[in-house]
Amino acid sequence: MAVAASAAPGALGTLQASRARLVAACCARLGPRWRLPGSWTCPRVDSTIWARDWTPAAGGAARQRGYSAEVKTEDELRVRYLEEENRGIVVLGINRAYAKNSLSKNLIKMLSKAVDALQSDKKVRTIIVRSEVPGIFCAGADLKERAKMSSSEVGPFVSKIRAMINEIANLPVPTIAAIDGLALGGGLELALACDIRVAASSAKMGLVETKLAIIPGGGGTQRLPRAIGMSLAKEHISARVLDGQEAKSVGLISHVLEQNQEGDAAYRKALDLAREFLPQGPVAMRVAK
Repeated sequence: MAVAASAAPGALGTLQASRARLVAACCARLGPRWRLPGSWTCPRVDSTIWARDWTPAAGGAARQRGYSAEVKTEDELRVRYLEEENRGIVVLGINRAYAKNSLSKNLIKMLSKAVDALQSDKKVRTIIVRSEVPGIFCAGADLKERAKMSSSEVGPFVSKIRAMINEIANLPVPTIAAIDGLALGGGLELALACDIRVAASSAKMGLVETKLAIIPGGGGTQRLPRAIGMSLAKEHISARVLDGQEAKSVGLISHVLEQNQEGDAAYRKALDLAREFLPQGPVAMRVAK
């Protein structure tokens, strides 16, 4: 999400509050399992829902896959190189649970660094971008962090988000976004940068920036028309929020799945799709893309 570089710091606080109310409104349709702690909306996590393929940090007990402020900054992005029959698939797992996977300076830096390493790794055949947090894919830019920036810092921050998203779009191998939850603003722009998008039917997605009197700054105004056509894109740029079924009907995503108990239906489908690319000629796949 882009904020004009000339925006006053006081206005940013207002935008932050508006964003919180907007996220709450978008999530209200998800039902009783969703609640509003403070000014943010997040899902209630049943004790049976755990991160798939997740192991506890060294020296500590396994933590439930929920919202916690204890995640270290180096754990905000989990890069996993899958093995055995999935060798060649790399999973980028966003894990900023306490901030709804919003794009902070640190997370942008980590994503950019990871993508740079993957760019030249000939062993990588497919990349999946997913969330390690139930009910959230990415809620866009970190407005709490942005509210603390001076007006001169906002422009470069938005430029870094856009550059990171462009880097993902320019990866030479197929990329798949697994949308198992909320993808708003910059979160949807991140997904649009991927070649294939799959989502759970309960997921919510939209470019909601205009409700905050700003515009999508991560390429959404270009990539959305390419995905669903100019006319529909102009209709949806009005901050309309779609669920998975609606997104499939307009061509925003390729596959829609009913969410499972683990909360990772889109990721599992993305993994199935990624496996289809593995037997193909790697050079041919890169050139074809």
